Amino acid sequence: MTDRFAERLLDWYDQHGRHNLPWHHNRNAYRVWVSEIMLQQTQVATVIPYFQAFMARFPSVQSLADAPVDDVLSHWSGLGYYARARNLHKAAIQVCEQHSGEFPADQEQLEALSGIGRSTAAAIIAQAFGERATILDGNVKRVLARYHAVPGWPGQTAVLNQLWQHAETHTPDTRVRDYTQAIMDLGALVCTRSKPDCDHCPLQPGCKARARNEMRLYPGSKPKKDKPEKTTWMLILEDTEGRVLLERRPPTGIWGGLWSLPELDPAYGAEELQEACSRELGLNCHTPELITGFRHTFSHYHLHIQPARLPVNRASAVADADNRRWLHRDEALTLGLPAPIRTLLTEPEQARLL
Repeated sequence: MTDRFAERLLDWYDQHGRHNLPWHHNRNAYRVWVSEIMLQQTQVATVIPYFQAFMARFPSVQSLADAPVDDVLSHWSGLGYYARARNLHKAAIQVCEQHSGEFPADQEQLEALSGIGRSTAAAIIAQAFGERATILDGNVKRVLARYHAVPGWPGQTAVLNQLWQHAETHTPDTRVRDYTQAIMDLGALVCTRSKPDCDHCPLQPGCKARARNEMRLYPGSKPKKDKPEKTTWMLILEDTEGRVLLERRPPTGIWGGLWSLPELDPAYGAEELQEACSRELGLNCHTPELITGFRHTFSHYHLHIQPARLPVNRASAVADADNRRWLHRDEALTLGLPAPIRTLLTEPEQARLL
């Protein structure tokens, strides 16, 4: 090993790195893969309990492939970015059907699976199989951008290509499993987005951003755009048996494939909700009770949610279907629900705190 970057990083990892994460135990490609998907845009502390519950329910790739997608989404509820869960389920089926239930130790074959990109495929190869492969997740991008003072936002192709070149250069031929964990740990624990702890960084001697005292400039920020604002009515429709009406959202888009509450156009006034429910849903409802509204922020827009509770006199016009169900709350909570909807069904007055 001739690269001092990797040598310094591994020396630090031996003393200060994370060696006891749940996916480090009984390590195999399946467990590494699930952890890597969960860790995308989600912190380790948040992921750990989800990972443990997911492994308890889906201990193998075959059990995941055999499970209904609703079950998978239910165990993902609260983690956000639900396309990850849908792709996880699709990829499990692909592994079982195309690779006899065994993950391939091949970059190209892994990238052909749903939801697995270049860095995730490399992480599986390095972490599960111990073979040399180059990763470049968000933490690694930040470390390398600062160390080499790479200007610009990593979402730009030219900037990203530079970072991949640096990542490839520094990846060692030995201890690659430890190295990939080490550089992710350094980004998460030391070379943090704000207030990096440069005094305790093993890479400080060669870091260009530190030498210039310009750590805040790297990596460059994504160009800011104002997020649009949208508004919707969300209806808690409860029938005479105490069941609420849920609708499955389309498979793509926001909350894709999850179960949610029926919505109405915000152009309706509160006094028009009963008539709108009759006309659009075929439901005869009592006077609505308005619940304090709240704003939920997605990656590309803000959604202002105005909840309303409407007791239903007669539900026969809305029958159960593949995309619509009347369920008691305890049944509804077993499904994949977006976090705000789960809160509305359990503690509606607390939804405004989300």
